[in-house]
Amino acid sequence: MSEKRQKYWYLSLMAPNTRGSEYAWLDPSRIYCNAEALQDCATDLLEPFDANEIDVVAGIDAMGFILGAAIATKLKKGFLTLRKKETVCVETEDEHYVDYMKTGKCLQLRTDAFPEGTRVLIVDQWMETGGTMQAAINLVERLKGKVAGCAVVAIEYNTHPKSKEIMEKYKCSHVIPPHLQPQIDNQYLESFKKFEAGEAGYAVQP
Repeated sequence: MSEKRQKYWYLSLMAPNTRGSEYAWLDPSRIYCNAEALQDCATDLLEPFDANEIDVVAGIDAMGFILGAAIATKLKKGFLTLRKKETVCVETEDEHYVDYMKTGKCLQLRTDAFPEGTRVLIVDQWMETGGTMQAAINLVERLKGKVAGCAVVAIEYNTHPKSKEIMEKYKCSHVIPPHLQPQIDNQYLESFKKFEAGEAGYAVQP
C-alpha cells in the first residue's frame, strides 16, 4: 500500500453479506484485518475530537472492542468494555434495549467503572437504529459519566429516528463520505461488485 493513501480507501474492504437476512447486510471486519486500514480508520474517526477532552474510551461488545481498543491505544487512554448480559463477574448496571434486528438485548457496565464526571468516548462498529448506542449512553450517564462523543464506522440515516436524536445531542463521528452515504442507506456498496466477481482477495494481506 502506498504511503499516499486516498482518504477512506479502506471502506472498499468491507464485504457483503453472503449468509442471509438473519445477518447484518455487510461485514466491516476486513478493515481490522489490514494494519494500515485499521490505523487509518481510527485516525479518521478521531478527527472531530480533542484528545484532551476524552478520559477513557468505551467499546461496545463485541466489534466495538476492536475499533475502540485501537482508538484508545492511539489516544494513549484506557479502554472500558460495555459487555453483553451475563458476561461480567462483578456488580453491574444493566440496560435493556432492542437492537437493529429487533431483538431484545442487555448491555452491562461495571458499577466501579469510573468516577463522576469522567469523559467517555463510546465506540461501536455501526449505528443503524441507534438502539445499542443509546443503551451505552444511558449506562455511562447513569454512572454520572459524561459522553464525550460517539464514534462508529457508519451511521445509517434512513432507518430510525433514534440515530438522528443521538447525532443532534452528542458529537458523533463516522467515516462515510457524502458520496457514499446513499449507498450505506440503501445497504449496497458499489465496491461489493469485486466480491461478487471473486476479485476481492484475502482479508489479510502479508
